[in-house]
Amino acid sequence: MNFFEQIGRFFLMLKLAFTKPEKGSVLWGSFITEIYKIGISSMSLVAILSIFMGAVIIIQTDANIDSPWIPAYTIGFTARQSIILEFSSTMLCLILAGKVGSNIASEIGTMRLTEQIDALEVMGINSVNYLVLPKILASVFIFPFLVILSMALGIAGGGFFAVQAEIVNFQELTYGLQYWFDPFSITYSLVKTVFFAFFIAAIPSFYGYYVKPSGGALEVGRAGTKSVVISSVMVLVINLLVTYFLLL
Repeated sequence: MNFFEQIGRFFLMLKLAFTKPEKGSVLWGSFITEIYKIGISSMSLVAILSIFMGAVIIIQTDANIDSPWIPAYTIGFTARQSIILEFSSTMLCLILAGKVGSNIASEIGTMRLTEQIDALEVMGINSVNYLVLPKILASVFIFPFLVILSMALGIAGGGFFAVQAEIVNFQELTYGLQYWFDPFSITYSLVKTVFFAFFIAAIPSFYGYYVKPSGGALEVGRAGTKSVVISSVMVLVINLLVTYFLLL
């Protein structure tokens, strides 16, 4: 399948996905289920990554401040900006692209392999709408909350470590975290996250849905690998575009 054919099939899939569902109650039930599978089940991973990365960012910032002319509160300021602008949105979504994307691709790919999708089509159900739309909606809804949680835990975890390790005292850290804060930074990160969430759900759904049954389990594995790679690349491309249009 060449590149342009894949692009065409991807947009045709999205067109089928965003049609009016036959039963709103079924969509709502699937939406709630996907929120748990995609978001709630990822909270422990988000928490661990955010706390430890917050501490690492504090250490790296302190290690790179060599001049005595640079005030100590710069550590808190730099850590806050790094966590809000990049780690809690871009880096976290890259990690979730691997976890969430592989799960979605393997789930839908297995359904194609076991002819469950064919059974849905035989019953007259729009299988793309039934399977893909709840995943996209759930991702777009829950990812911003995961990012906000990551911001809070990253700053709190890094700050706690900084104070306990005597890298910076509590007053200077607090001043640095509050210094020159622009609320638009959070808006910028959440806007990026919405775009990331859409493609992290849509691209694996595409590769899983179009798995070739003749390829067996190996084809499902290849679909999962492709979806993670393409999703990660899309996250980086979108990060560049959104940063260019919103921050310049």
